[in-house]
Amino acid sequence: MPVESYDPARQAVTVTPAAVEHFRRQIATNDDATAVRLSVKESGCTGFMYVVDLVQEPREGDVYYALDEDVALYVDPDSLTVVTGTEIDYVVEGVNRQLKFLNPNAQDYCGCGESFSVN
Repeated sequence: MPVESYDPARQAVTVTPAAVEHFRRQIATNDDATAVRLSVKESGCTGFMYVVDLVQEPREGDVYYALDEDVALYVDPDSLTVVTGTEIDYVVEGVNRQLKFLNPNAQDYCGCGESFSVN
């Protein structure tokens, strides 16, 4: 199954060290996972929502990023236009822990924070 690979200098999605460590812990606790896959789907009142899955292997055409020696990220090729330029961070605020997506393409967010739109 071919997987497209990009030069890290032109990486469409960046991941902070905190998010890489979070993904590493998630992969380590899931016997069926060897990587993380990012995509978007139509959802909510605004348009799109992010989908982060733990996976064993990429789907055909997925773009591959080696985040670290033992952490890989696959990005759905159909989602690239929506997520290009996005930084994924893992943030701890008090007792709350969450992935944050800093997406320069997002123009509007729904009130509950589940979905976003792009132009």
